[in-house]
Amino acid sequence: MKNTKKAAPFLLVFILLLLGACQPKQKENPKEEPEEEPKEHVEPPKQIISLTESKSLYDNYGTNRVEAIQQYEMTTNRDENFKPSRFTSFDYKTMKQYMAFIEQEAEAANVDISTLRFYFATYPNKRRFPDGQRVVHPRQNSLFMLPTMKVKGLDYGFYIGADGKAKLVKDAVGINGVQDSIQQANGTAQASFMPSLTTAPLMQGEQSLTMNHGNSSPPPSGDF
Repeated sequence: MKNTKKAAPFLLVFILLLLGACQPKQKENPKEEPEEEPKEHVEPPKQIISLTESKSLYDNYGTNRVEAIQQYEMTTNRDENFKPSRFTSFDYKTMKQYMAFIEQEAEAANVDISTLRFYFATYPNKRRFPDGQRVVHPRQNSLFMLPTMKVKGLDYGFYIGADGKAKLVKDAVGINGVQDSIQQANGTAQASFMPSLTTAPLMQGEQSLTMNHGNSSPPPSGDF
């Protein structure tokens, strides 16, 4: 009995050592989680304007353009409910997708985007465009945009041809482009000084970089 009591402490120590040996060993120098690099601070572009200046621009457009547009629409359509659009908006995610898309296409074509050009536009007073797409906002002003590239020091809008190379929009829709080809085919070959995107469908395999179909609307509620 005495021998058993003397052996008990040694047995307890042995069991504790055995349990300790069975535990998974922790790494002596665990790798620390990589810290996230702080985001680089972005300075505002020089083109940022104040709210005072933007309000002035908005009011000037209302005084010098909106009234004239409304009078013109009253003369041609007699629509007293017509209100000229004051802005066009695009979903932010769509804009990010568009920027990523045109950068991808330009890189594949081995050209650099020099500017992003915004064109003023007006939807036709029709239900459908020539390509069959529905006209959502007949007679309303809008914007469409396309990237440009430098050619001999000048900026030109471009699209991607079937061969994967960048092609100039002016060669597709300008006086010497598709419009002249259509006029010649119809036996009406004559100089036209009104380039038209609607008469210049892309050929198979070509990729347009022009984006439209934003949300055009009359004066926004509260803003400006």
